[in-house]
Amino acid sequence: MIQLVRGFRDILPGEAMVWQQVEQAARDRFECFGFSEIRTPVIEQTALFKRSIGEDTDIVEKEMYTFPGSKDTLLTLRPEATASVVRAYIQHKLYAADPVRKLYSIGPMFRRERPQKGRYRQFSQINAEVFGIESPYMDAQLIYMLTRFLDALDVPGLRVHLNSLGCPECRNGYRDALRAVFSGKTDRLCSDCVRRIDRNPLRLLDCKVPGCREVAADAPSMADFLCADCDAHFKTVTAGLDAMGVAYERDPRLVRGLDYYTRTTFEIQTDALGAQSAVAGGGRYDGLVEQLGGPSVPAVGFAIGMDRLVELVMAAQPVLLRPPAVFFAAMGAEAWKRAFQWAGELSDQGIRVEIDFSERSLKALMRRADRLGAQFVLIVGERELEEKTVSLRHMATKAQTAVPVDNLVAVVKEKIWESGV
Repeated sequence: MIQLVRGFRDILPGEAMVWQQVEQAARDRFECFGFSEIRTPVIEQTALFKRSIGEDTDIVEKEMYTFPGSKDTLLTLRPEATASVVRAYIQHKLYAADPVRKLYSIGPMFRRERPQKGRYRQFSQINAEVFGIESPYMDAQLIYMLTRFLDALDVPGLRVHLNSLGCPECRNGYRDALRAVFSGKTDRLCSDCVRRIDRNPLRLLDCKVPGCREVAADAPSMADFLCADCDAHFKTVTAGLDAMGVAYERDPRLVRGLDYYTRTTFEIQTDALGAQSAVAGGGRYDGLVEQLGGPSVPAVGFAIGMDRLVELVMAAQPVLLRPPAVFFAAMGAEAWKRAFQWAGELSDQGIRVEIDFSERSLKALMRRADRLGAQFVLIVGERELEEKTVSLRHMATKAQTAVPVDNLVAVVKEKIWESGV
């Protein structure tokens, strides 16, 4: 038997319904804040991710699915969405009429990393990106929108972690301070971190190796190196969150795993998923649009890990298949033919239907309707067709109503409406 590729998974009926609910809740919430959906391809030129994410990151060094394209071009299955959205923003000149754009996307990403609870090699993200707004109030509003979305899904135990990475100017002094700390402790660092000390010491703060985390605990805080503008920006973000009643904690070790972040960075974390505690995260990336060949446009955004989020939602509610409103218990060739026609007409009215075309007894058909959770059963047999009246049974109350075949669709629809199904 051929089985799944390791690190990939099937999303089965029932669970898929929860995914749909989460996706729709995101659309409803984000569009209330002026966002529009964008859909980008899952394959991009490899250079896009190297230039945006950073060549010293684990994603680019170890985790990307990259393969040759045409004319010596390397292609990559997207490991994250922001770079693709920025590329589309530039390529289609979405900034031409108005640089301010609020975009969201939902779709699969791919990373070759060790599969574990809540983490897969094909995973899905919900992303939100805002272009053209420099104000720190936009950072605060984005975090507020994210927390309200998660609250609407009744996700428990969430905490907002917040930090500032400063701008390129004030971050230079911080890099020097990190090098001073780490260069004297290379014997306690992993080989990747030793190599990154000179090129990008901030990446050491994001390393998950225990020894590296112990060394990073002695590192100075970025807060002590912020320039006046970055300090004022961060204070305005926190003031905005305070005004909206969003609780948060300052996390000086929070750098996220991507090089393009500047100033505000944040994560939404939970204890419900074990060691993999981040459900969502993001921050400001003011230089990325220009870095990828576009105009100098500020930007801020976030990504939600849907696999982990759905896992949290499912832990709080049972996974149920959506039951049919009407189950046709049809017996005999002519009954199947008429039930087939009525089912099509009812489905055209937006009513969920199910027909059993097997040659079962009425008792067996009723048992199947009960297992499916059908609200009503239409009993159609040769005798009922001869009498031009079929029986509509309400499964919860056991009440049974005679329905004329000439007006069946209208009567059944009215009965369903009256029952509130």
